[in-house]
Amino acid sequence: MKQAFLIFFFLFTILNFSQDKYPKNYFRNPLDIPTILAGTFGELRSNHFHSGIDIKTQGKEGLKVYAAADGYISRIKVSQYGFGKALYITHPNGYTTVYAHLRKYANKIEQYVKAIQYKRENYATGNLFFKEDRFPVKLGELIAFSGDTGSSGGPHLHYEIRDTKTEFVINPLLFGLEPEDSKSPVIQSLKVYALNNSSRINNQNKSFILPLKNIEKGKYITDKIRASGMIGFGVSVFDRLNLAPNKNGIFSLEMYVNGKRFYYHDLETFSFAESKFINLHIDYQYYKKYKRKYQKTYKETTNKLSTYEKLINNGKINIRQGLNYTVKIIAKDIKGNTSTVYIPIVGEKNNPIFSKTKDTSGYKINTKKFNKFTIKNVTVAFPKKTFYKDIYLDFKVKNGIAKIHTPTVPLDKSFTLTFNVKNYSEIEKQQLYIANIEQPKYPTYQYTRKKDSIFYTTTKTLGNYSLVSDTIKPRIKLLFFKDKQWITKHKTLKVKISDIGSGIKNWRATIDGKWILMQYNHKKKILTHNFSDKKLVGSKHIFKIVVSDNVGNTNTLSTTFFKKQAN
Repeated sequence: MKQAFLIFFFLFTILNFSQDKYPKNYFRNPLDIPTILAGTFGELRSNHFHSGIDIKTQGKEGLKVYAAADGYISRIKVSQYGFGKALYITHPNGYTTVYAHLRKYANKIEQYVKAIQYKRENYATGNLFFKEDRFPVKLGELIAFSGDTGSSGGPHLHYEIRDTKTEFVINPLLFGLEPEDSKSPVIQSLKVYALNNSSRINNQNKSFILPLKNIEKGKYITDKIRASGMIGFGVSVFDRLNLAPNKNGIFSLEMYVNGKRFYYHDLETFSFAESKFINLHIDYQYYKKYKRKYQKTYKETTNKLSTYEKLINNGKINIRQGLNYTVKIIAKDIKGNTSTVYIPIVGEKNNPIFSKTKDTSGYKINTKKFNKFTIKNVTVAFPKKTFYKDIYLDFKVKNGIAKIHTPTVPLDKSFTLTFNVKNYSEIEKQQLYIANIEQPKYPTYQYTRKKDSIFYTTTKTLGNYSLVSDTIKPRIKLLFFKDKQWITKHKTLKVKISDIGSGIKNWRATIDGKWILMQYNHKKKILTHNFSDKKLVGSKHIFKIVVSDNVGNTNTLSTTFFKKQAN
């Protein structure tokens, strides 16, 4: 009896320690509206896991954003892409909260940031760091207004909680924010993988999709499969919250084999440095081809994610002849809502099948060494450990197109791609840039460095590349007013800019010869100046803007407007 009590006490203590790991009542909701999410923590994004939660702002900008707790603003950053306008608050309890895609900051912060922008004559500020006494804030203090800046897909607030010392991001929903959620995750599809040459699944040595039968709410089953050797599984799954139709990520995924847990991961916390290993966590090849993400329930050897816990054989299942197996895969959201898929397996004799001869016709990549190859005027150079495993690289150059293997293979590091352009004239060189041409009609500009007759770029994406010429200057269009028009009631000045070639690189705008701040919405291609930034003298003014693309083509627009000053 005493032993049973001690076991119960131990388990009770562990459970409560886990629940109390993060403070539940320390941070408030950063908005004054119910928490409805457009994105959950750890969602599978392109080349990274989502580092926070995206809180819906009712489809609009300008909602008040409040400090989640006492602390001080330790960092501000304004950038054209990424987080856009972001603000970081360091708190005395060891955490930092992050607020991103903001429209503008609270008044005293906004004035400080604009002073920096006008002094440097640049929209982007880089990182601005502050000590405790510069911008202290109190719980619930207005710090900003929500927006749609940076690489945002629509108005929302990106909100993060980080460990101040380690910079690890932590799921904000573990700190007491509780959006309504009584819905179980939806398992869309299941894949099974033959993990080595001797593996067989239904007498085949390949991966394929297993049809699912929904036997009841949150429970699925597949037809019985016959297998032998080492196999693994992958799941396409999403979660929905009660008040939002969008598809979100799950919190945890686990797999049992005959009642024994072989695999588990959850999205409690991770570091930015490891986020890139998402490309080993998912079936990257399938994703690049078909745009659907399958999360593997087994771990690749070179995958360094810390989100896995106590794996058996890295989640890989060795099916033996004459034995029966029941595999159970469980997907959960952070509220504990669960969906389960059952896979019955019969172990049968390994039947030999014809195996394709391994292609060794390309260039051998040894991941432990620096690899460099040249064909005609093109050179590729791969640092050590660029690839996750040794491969034979398919590298060809034909009709000016450099084929560098296939984009379905993920890379850990960037490689360098170099073109020798000695046969081009100086004018032609100026107009050339390196482009990814996986979609030939829509070449994608690669940041191209030019040194005499050597053009080079760095990238983490394999595929087809070429030199492309851009001779067309950017376009500029005035919005909502015409030359020599009175615009006294206008609060802003807007222009639309675009480029069909190498893309917009920069712009410079002035009123009466003085630099003005213009914020660029790259999704709508609109530049906006707020007249409240600077007081104009007189009523007649000249607005001028110069826009350049990435190869130096330049366009200029100059116009006159009239505006009376407000009393």
